[in-house]
Amino acid sequence: MRLVVEGDLFEWRGPAPYHFVAVGPEGCDDLRAVSPVVSYGWGMIPARGTVGATAFTTSLWPHDGGYVVPIRDAVRLAEGLALGARVTVQLEIDTEG
Repeated sequence: MRLVVEGDLFEWRGPAPYHFVAVGPEGCDDLRAVSPVVSYGWGMIPARGTVGATAFTTSLWPHDGGYVVPIRDAVRLAEGLALGARVTVQLEIDTEG
């Protein structure tokens, strides 16, 4: 499954700061549909992502009834992304198992 997520980069401060892009409602519906097949512990969904020229592996996190895409510092720095930046993330989720 391929999914394009576009949103503003935001920060969540827990024990360590993380940066995320929220998945829109339609994307969340698609993710909920494949979640029973691809999810592991706590509803995490493994994915391969690309932001600009930077490819990475990650897991989408369930959050407030939707999903968010974590954007690691290595990706942020490579792409010159600051908080609030508009980000387009190309995601690929292996639904074949």
